[in-house]
Amino acid sequence: MDIIERFINYTTINTATNNKNGAQGILPSSSGQFELAKLIAKELAEIGLIEIDLQKNAILTATLPANINEDVPIVSFFAHLDTSEEQTADTKAKIINYEGGDIILNKVQGITLKQSDYPELKNYQGQQIITTDGTSLLGADDKAAIAAILNSLQTLTENPEIKHGTVKVAFLPDEEQGLLGAKAFDVSSFGANFGYTLDCCGIGDFVYENWNAGSAVVTFTGQSAHPMSAKGKLKNSLLMAHKFISMLPGGEAPEYTDGREGYYWVKQLNGNSAQTTLKLDIRDFSKSNYAQRKDFLCKLANNFALLWGKQSIDITISDSYENVANSLKGDARFPIDIALEAYRRNGIKPNLIPMRGGYDGAVLSEKGLPCPNIFTGAHNFHSIYEYLPVNSLKAASNVILEVIKITSEKTYSN
Repeated sequence: MDIIERFINYTTINTATNNKNGAQGILPSSSGQFELAKLIAKELAEIGLIEIDLQKNAILTATLPANINEDVPIVSFFAHLDTSEEQTADTKAKIINYEGGDIILNKVQGITLKQSDYPELKNYQGQQIITTDGTSLLGADDKAAIAAILNSLQTLTENPEIKHGTVKVAFLPDEEQGLLGAKAFDVSSFGANFGYTLDCCGIGDFVYENWNAGSAVVTFTGQSAHPMSAKGKLKNSLLMAHKFISMLPGGEAPEYTDGREGYYWVKQLNGNSAQTTLKLDIRDFSKSNYAQRKDFLCKLANNFALLWGKQSIDITISDSYENVANSLKGDARFPIDIALEAYRRNGIKPNLIPMRGGYDGAVLSEKGLPCPNIFTGAHNFHSIYEYLPVNSLKAASNVILEVIKITSEKTYSN
């Protein structure tokens, strides 16, 4: 099956994550993810993979046996099944022969992908680009990765003269809400020495650092009173919460930061004068700075307790995932070197970017499976303006092939 046909076929299955179900521990959170996993399992069997295992939680794994006798490390590749809940309409993908300028996605609704808004479009003039009709996500995040992985596996099984060691693949649910599939994944039984996710950006982009990430839930408990007799009695928890927010460092929020700058993100505020709950995200690339951010929130809460009483404030901080760079140092750096060589062999200039977000590889690396992040070639994830240049998708598949070849050529320590 052609890589384009594979990808478009995957986009016809609605796999939007369901945050409500995910919060209740339901995995996968949406039925479409399991439907897609079943289709992938069928295609893996047709290609010739073995040990295909589809679990009830939609975690799917499979193995391509080695066709060499040499003992080489086992490389693995990961993609996630779900798409963002920010857009849940069914995808209507289409292929456009892009000749430059703006792309009219939906003439009736006046939806246009404008080159002035997305200047990188000019890099793909004269190429085929896959878009939607402007009413949904494309789902290249992360169905482009699935198509690239399956295409590379098919190439290997159809061309046995390409020598390779054992290759493992895995497809995980609900990455889009806290990397739930990766957190449920059993690295020890998987049997790979290292891996790569394909869950990023334009052609050439390569990620091996991302956030140290966590969240805080702060509960403010006030004292309600009737306004006619409130003086000296009423303690307004809403105003406590607003005061807490005002004490956060100025400028250290998502809308004011980029690159490797960390932040606090006020995500949700609910309550009344009697009790109010504040939810924040905590992010930083530096492990020490991340620890300082958590410490700052705890000290701020302690000061509020001194002002209004211990019973007036409660704070709970949870870690979500680590910076993958923490697990890719020293002897564990070899997956980075292999990927960079694979880029160069394909004539692709690596663009090293710090990822201001999380991906499954951060959790997998923390569990002991070093796992950088390779491009899929797509742009504008989580947006109706998401698009995928066909040549970039093919390039992602070619990088996978080269990684497998390089792994079979050399012996790397795990």
